[in-house]
Amino acid sequence: MPPSAPTALRAYWPHPMGPPTLAPEALHKAQAGTLATPRLRYDPFSRLMFFTVNVLYGRRRSLEKFLVLEQLARIPYQAWERLAQRAIAHSRGRSTLVRRIMERVVEARAQQDNEQFHLLILEDLLAQQRATPLGRLRYRILPRLIAGPWHAFTWLLHLVRPAWSYRLNANFEDHAEHEYMAYVAEHPELDRQRVHSAIAAAYGAFASLGDLLRQIGHDERVHKLESLTGHDTARTDQTPTGLDSPASRAA
Repeated sequence: MPPSAPTALRAYWPHPMGPPTLAPEALHKAQAGTLATPRLRYDPFSRLMFFTVNVLYGRRRSLEKFLVLEQLARIPYQAWERLAQRAIAHSRGRSTLVRRIMERVVEARAQQDNEQFHLLILEDLLAQQRATPLGRLRYRILPRLIAGPWHAFTWLLHLVRPAWSYRLNANFEDHAEHEYMAYVAEHPELDRQRVHSAIAAAYGAFASLGDLLRQIGHDERVHKLESLTGHDTARTDQTPTGLDSPASRAA
């Protein structure tokens, strides 16, 4: 039987809809794997970020809180894309270097768009579930105030120490992965709820709301692993940007 359109589109990563959609059995296995795996060792800045979100939005996991996390999740990828474009402008016609940087631009854009897809899905789900709209101050203005310093810090860190920037993002994605999977475990009723969302339908076909959220959690795991790979790669680069290594200068 041929795959559905969303599944076929997601078969190739990077893609804005995210890593390939997992089957229900694989989603449950991914959730169990996440819950059985200890969280990464978070740095002080990551702990401060999570503490701030908990103070402003409560410690209890909720779709509303995930909405805020998804608004912040796009920030590192936006910063990396800006820096990659900056590096292209200073590449001085070195085609091999430009090709390497463009690959990172494509990856960062796909990751950013995937996080945007998560955000749109959550907005749609909350619009269906809530009797009143979300407060503008708490769910629009405050996240933007948090995002400003987050963007500046991520941008500067990636400029000076790319490996640290990748590790910082891996911490954020690890936190999001565990939060989504733990939320589904806390709410078994989600596996009895159908998904009624045109946006979610474009994202993939899921048997239940629980599986939809498991897939989002799995996407976060993939982003985490990509950032950990970026961290290891950047540690071998000798220049501050991590985009113009001695090997690329020789190309």
